[in-house]
Amino acid sequence: MAEQRREVSRDGGKTRWLVVLGKLAATLALTVISLSAVGIAWLDEPLPDGIADAGADALAARMVASVGAEAWERTAVVTWTYADRYTHLWDRERHIVRVRKGAWEAQVDLASRAGVAFEDGVSLEGVDREEAVAEGYAAWANDSFWLQAPGKAFDGGTTRSRVALSDGSEALLVTYASGGVTPGDAYLWHLDDSGRPVSWQMWVSIIPIGGLAASWEGWVQLPTGAWVSTLHAVGPVEIAVTDLDGAESLAELEAGPDPFAALVESLGR
Repeated sequence: MAEQRREVSRDGGKTRWLVVLGKLAATLALTVISLSAVGIAWLDEPLPDGIADAGADALAARMVASVGAEAWERTAVVTWTYADRYTHLWDRERHIVRVRKGAWEAQVDLASRAGVAFEDGVSLEGVDREEAVAEGYAAWANDSFWLQAPGKAFDGGTTRSRVALSDGSEALLVTYASGGVTPGDAYLWHLDDSGRPVSWQMWVSIIPIGGLAASWEGWVQLPTGAWVSTLHAVGPVEIAVTDLDGAESLAELEAGPDPFAALVESLGR
């Protein structure tokens, strides 16, 4: 199951690079627009040089362990709301997700990106369904990355490097050279003594400021033992993860009939 999950996650990355910071960029749009070209240049930081060696892999392994890698393997289902926008019910065993926003709902098979969608309980068809399913997939790709990014340092297409900081400590630079539409996007993880992230800096094509920082705080442990950061501060903007829960089986979170029955039927399973 772990190998399949990894494959789906990287596949989801193709959309993730378009949307991973899309909502964040929209939130910060007024701030960015108000900056002069000189101001942007002043804030912009160059991508740091790092050393890609066994030490970098060891640092990454500590980070992965700090969020409970083995516990994540036991987490068959997880639910959460990201930035007060989308609420997800992710069945990680069947590689399917339900995404809700108010009276709107999309259920998506993550491997095929096929799905079903509803508005006020009424099934959407044709183009409306296609657009809703695409939106649901994009929302999952973005929001699930923020949910579990520290555990993805060894995904296919990644390069890990140690970066020396001015205080004598080291940060972990993870660069995604493939698997997305913007190869070269990179994240510099700042870790505490246990290896758990306290923040990252981002070099991504969607944001004109290199090295923009976001905190990773408000760590919460799921019943399965996996750890999730529930608060990200980007300057004055705060992005929260709420309604968070996880379990080793879907029945523990959703009693009664299968909430994905409509999707499963549409897939002919």
